[in-house]
Parts: sequence; C-alpha cells; structure tokens
Amino acid sequence: MLRRIYDWVLALAGSRRAPAALAVVSFAESSFFPIPPDVMLGPMVLARPDKAFRYAAICTAASVLGGVLGYAIGVFLEPVALQILALFGHPEGQKEFEAWFAQYGLGIILVKGLTPIPYKLVTITAGLAHFDLFTFIWASVVTRGARFFLVAGVLKYFGPAILAEVERRMTLYALLGIAALIAIVVAVKVLG
Repeated sequence: MLRRIYDWVLALAGSRRAPAALAVVSFAESSFFPIPPDVMLGPMVLARPDKAFRYAAICTAASVLGGVLGYAIGVFLEPVALQILALFGHPEGQKEFEAWFAQYGLGIILVKGLTPIPYKLVTITAGLAHFDLFTFIWASVVTRGARFFLVAGVLKYFGPAILAEVERRMTLYALLGIAALIAIVVAVKVLG
C-alpha cells in the first residue's frame, strides 16, 4: 500500500496540477500523511529548475500550516494523536516525546524538522506537550524552510549528479546537518 501511495505522489509531480498537489502533500505530511513532499519536490525542480525556489516556498508554507494542524491534533484530539504515534511506531511515545520537549524544546523542532524523521511526530507531540505555539511556528518555518530550500537549491544548481552523491552518503550528510543544528542551539543557549 505504501508503495502505491509513493507512486501516486510521484505521478502527481509530473502533472500540470503539481504545485497545488505539492502544497497538499506538504500540508498533509506534517500531520498525518506518510510520504514526504521531497518525493514531488525533487522531480519538479529537476523538470523546472527556474521554479525551484517557488516550489520550496510552497513546501515550506504548506508544511508549517500542516504542522499547526498536527499541533492542534496533539492539543485537542489526544486519542487521535496517540493512534497516529502508534501507527508510526511509537505506541508509548507520548511520555518520551514530552520528556524530550521538556528538556530540549526548541532543539527537538530544529533537529527533527530538518531530518528525514517524520515531522508529524514532532508536530503532534509538540501539541501533546503543550509546547509554546509561537516558538513552534517560527522554528518550523526556519527548519522546514532550510530543508526544502536546500533540496531545491542543490537540485537547481547541481542536478542529478549531486543527488546521486547525497543519496549515496545520506547518513553522513544527515549527521553533519544534525551536528550543525545542535551547535546552533547550544550557541543560542550559551549566548542567550
């Protein structure tokens, strides 16, 4: 079933309604949909490099709005939130995520929003933990924007060759990105 959804999203990337579909997928992925918008963003940027940053902006805006929906699910629909967490492999995850938010708060959003870890886990558990909504939104804009604009920029300027390199060493690049974000969070805490 997951493969059919993946193929369906990939086919949408080639249609004339691709920007609207990209917005819908980006919105839904932040709260309940299993396929990340990168599946559409990549092929769309490769097909139309001149629109790369427009597509990244669509992903960012829709993802943040979807994140607010995920946050609301966590705040107002706790049973639904817990079912979604269980569906994504965290049946007992509420206490763990709440502890993470209590200890790391902003860092959780910044790190997990940039990585391939399903962002819906962050949005829903931020709501369950009643994390500060304003901080949640601005951190989501920063981290989701960084992710989508980075993907769009790399594909726009370096195309398929660099994508193959990134896919080959995905773990290394993800770890470097996480290390950079942790350094930023630590610097903000120390200087702030």
